[in-house]
Amino acid sequence: MKRLVILATAALMASCQEQQGKVPAIDPNNFDLSIAPNEDFYQYATGGWQKLNPLKPEYSRYGSFDVIRENNKVRINELFKEMSGKKAEPGSVEQKISDLYNMGLDSVRLNAEGAKPILAEVERLLGIKDRSELTAAIAELHATTANPFFGIGVDGDLKNSDMNALYISQSGLAMGDRDYYLTPENEQIRTAYKEYLTRLFTLVGMSETEVAGAVADVMEIETTLAEAFWSNVQLRDIQAQYNPVSKADFEKKYNAVNWEEYYKATGLGDFDTIIVTQQSSLAAADKILKTAPVEKIAHYLAAQYINSAASYLSDDFINASFDFYGKTMSGKQEIEPRWKRAMAVPNGSLGEAVGEMYVAKYFSEKDKARMLDLVKNLQTALGQHIANLDWMSDETKARAQEKLASFTVKIGYPDKWKDYSTLTIDPSKSYWENIVAINKWYTADNLSKLGKPVDKSEWFMSPQTVNAYYNPGSNEICFPAAILQPPFYNPDADDAVNYGAIGVVIGHEMTHGFDDQGRQFDKDGNMNNWWTDADSEAFKKKTDILVEQFNAIEVLPAKDGQPAIHADGALCLGENIADQGGLRIAYTALHNAVDTANTAPIDGFTPEQRFYLGYAALWAQNIRDEEIARLTKLDVHSLGKWRVNATLRNIQEFYDAFGITDGPMFMPVEERVIIW
Repeated sequence: MKRLVILATAALMASCQEQQGKVPAIDPNNFDLSIAPNEDFYQYATGGWQKLNPLKPEYSRYGSFDVIRENNKVRINELFKEMSGKKAEPGSVEQKISDLYNMGLDSVRLNAEGAKPILAEVERLLGIKDRSELTAAIAELHATTANPFFGIGVDGDLKNSDMNALYISQSGLAMGDRDYYLTPENEQIRTAYKEYLTRLFTLVGMSETEVAGAVADVMEIETTLAEAFWSNVQLRDIQAQYNPVSKADFEKKYNAVNWEEYYKATGLGDFDTIIVTQQSSLAAADKILKTAPVEKIAHYLAAQYINSAASYLSDDFINASFDFYGKTMSGKQEIEPRWKRAMAVPNGSLGEAVGEMYVAKYFSEKDKARMLDLVKNLQTALGQHIANLDWMSDETKARAQEKLASFTVKIGYPDKWKDYSTLTIDPSKSYWENIVAINKWYTADNLSKLGKPVDKSEWFMSPQTVNAYYNPGSNEICFPAAILQPPFYNPDADDAVNYGAIGVVIGHEMTHGFDDQGRQFDKDGNMNNWWTDADSEAFKKKTDILVEQFNAIEVLPAKDGQPAIHADGALCLGENIADQGGLRIAYTALHNAVDTANTAPIDGFTPEQRFYLGYAALWAQNIRDEEIARLTKLDVHSLGKWRVNATLRNIQEFYDAFGITDGPMFMPVEERVIIW
């Protein structure tokens, strides 16, 4: 088995050397031929890539996605540099982008200003003495800077997808996840967080004694919030988070905030109903605001503010933030170069303006047409899979087919671009003041949608984003322009490789419409149970098996007194369902499009083998242990290695392609699970 693969790879290497200037469909240098496919397919297919792409100090993880993202950073930076050298019309997007970019580059000015841009607000927050002052402070932070205690925002109503509704959700933990505050294994991270807070409070001029008290207060309040926070697995329960409450009942139940004052300060318009997502966390916030000493709350609010500002100030603030979030939490060794950090701000805050420039230069209508054809082929294949399911009734199948046929498909870029004309970027003000203005603009933009129909033409990723998404509320799949690059889509590759790469990505997003969360929404995007009880039970039995398969994976062994870390199958269930579905659907679509039985092998690999090698290449990466631990706690996606190995072990066609009948990759048929 291994020898056949070695011979095939040698032939491929010779072929690729003849195609100078093109990106090879399958790069022989990516392989690790010391490993057989039945031992560890991920290592076999990507081990060479890992050796050729060692982690640079600025990365905690570096993979195929990052290769494209780095290429995009260079492209976008070149666009910005071109703009910066020209005189832009005041108020134009070119002026806004170039001024914002240049402010981020200006380290001399930033270091000269030091803490000055935030001192007045810090003093105001620390000067709060009366509980009646808290509402104004929280509202100001929510509108411009951070989300202490809770967050409010407007989005489509889960049960009336045509109309926007108001939601209130848990927020206010600077470390992000509740477990960082509560579990014994995170003690070192808590210690590092306290050291970080100490640096921040010291940088704004507090005395050593004041700092110690302030840090203790922040930890106390955030820990109390964490105790009531929902876990990341609980946050996947959409039904439990849909709790509409009348405005009057809401204000009566959570009355620590002067809501009329809050609505006015944030610019929130009138409404009848608010949807409370995590009731326990909001109750905890309400209790803290009523009972905790005002001085403690003031320290917490100040910490939230300074932390939000740290990345946009002088190097001492930036380095403090990086040392905690970059080094301690993610394992990075060096901060990104300044040009990347400067470029990221206008790229994010004026994303569609940058995207319009990006697609004009880097995306063709031919690419869009090819993607539309691929999507149609994948839809057909998914329809075939639904029709052939042996565990679903005809009644539910019919509704699933209706939902599939109702998908909205967005490719490349939006039909209409976001209007940034009312956003002002003023270089005479500090970098941080401009960031505050941007945040305020986006908050107002979001809140202005309350009570209005949902704009289903809106995009939630910019065209230059290397990613894709499915949105259940609009039953749409979206593929931005930037993802249409190798290894995801390669115009020089054969169909098998492209179906194994971008085809699987398309199938993955389609399957999200039918994963454990997406299946709860109907063809119109409303949270509505269209399944029979028996079909729901059958689905749950299958997904429980998938959860346990991933729970059994040890992602990090026990080390230095810390217990071993296992994958979280419940947290990653939706993505794992979509990975499997994407692979199976794309494989069917390939066979619908290509007569693989009569297609000659390329460089010794059959179309079926090339399909799975193309898939594995998507997830090639190197990653630090700290990032493995962090992502296993927070990320709904499984780690790259397991998106390949654990998913493929359920698929018979993979075994057939590589002649696998035994070894660590092999799973007995009675232990496998197939969902879509």
